[in-house]
Amino acid sequence: MTATTSSPPVSSSHPALHIPAIAPIADAVLADRLQRKIDHKTKPVGALGALEGLALQLGLIQRRDTVTLHAPQMVVFAADHGIAAEGVSAYPQAVTVQMVGNMLAGGAAINVFARQHGFALHVVDAGVAADLPAHPQLLQRKIAHGTRNLCSEPAMSLAEADAALQAGMAVVRALPGNVVALGEMGIANTSAAALLFARLAGASLEDATGRGTGLTDPQLQHKQGVLLRALERHADATRPLDALAALGGFEIAMMSGAMLQAASERRVVLVDGFIAGAAALVAHALAPQVRDYLVFCHRSAERGHGLLLAHLKATPLLELDLRLGEGTGALLAWPLVQSAALFLDEMASFDSAGVSGKENP
Repeated sequence: MTATTSSPPVSSSHPALHIPAIAPIADAVLADRLQRKIDHKTKPVGALGALEGLALQLGLIQRRDTVTLHAPQMVVFAADHGIAAEGVSAYPQAVTVQMVGNMLAGGAAINVFARQHGFALHVVDAGVAADLPAHPQLLQRKIAHGTRNLCSEPAMSLAEADAALQAGMAVVRALPGNVVALGEMGIANTSAAALLFARLAGASLEDATGRGTGLTDPQLQHKQGVLLRALERHADATRPLDALAALGGFEIAMMSGAMLQAASERRVVLVDGFIAGAAALVAHALAPQVRDYLVFCHRSAERGHGLLLAHLKATPLLELDLRLGEGTGALLAWPLVQSAALFLDEMASFDSAGVSGKENP
């Protein structure tokens, strides 16, 4: 069983958070050994660019100078949002349950990429506003039938937010492998993500709020106005769990819990786009050391995503103007993660290949 630590309660009514103990990956001796191994491959120093930093991160996560990646898991968390009633999305809320059905039928983009790359796909009902029939790939973890409208009350109670975090942890604990990719589905969840980014990172709502599923200029202005009212209403929700409860979503909370658990088990965590980035922001606020285990896979077209990545000091592997979610960007980046591990393990060194190294002047 994983050891746990409890963060202090933020108020007398605040539940004590049980967060898995996460070891930092910093290891000067191992890092030096890994860097020397990388530098002595048959290439100029630094010639593989960002792939070299990724290989170093993978080695430090696994505490070895050889890296193995096995039984990769793709988990899509789905939930609905009460704020959808404010007209902040170009699509009706019914699309959430329809897209979950599409995923379970094997027809979504994430299904295509999961099959392509050999990921086991799991869809988690974190809080869809409908009762879903049983399915072998569906994990029933529903907290409620969607969050409440955060323009008029907190999206969820503190107990619900904590339950969602714990459910995300439990999902990961039950999965095999040492790699987990995280995605989401939920109409209006870019609004929740923008609010969390604004509150936890201090971003302006203008910078944090994007077009989501394709809003027009007038629709975007309406969305910004709605989010401004919501942020002002919950001005006192400043600590991480308070902000998550007031402004977040069940799928975001479960992704945050999943990240925390995966990091505690020294798994590689593939982070998708803006919504997953907001979950990473929450997880980082709860346990900063989780950042070491996160591989940020792409920069999406959503307006605030680049600023969110900069706040987390993250350089994404890809920039393809994606704005789909579902975890698609995480799986598109997977071959780069594999390549980083393989070059570290299999590429010859100058000595082993009998190749002359760089001449010193």
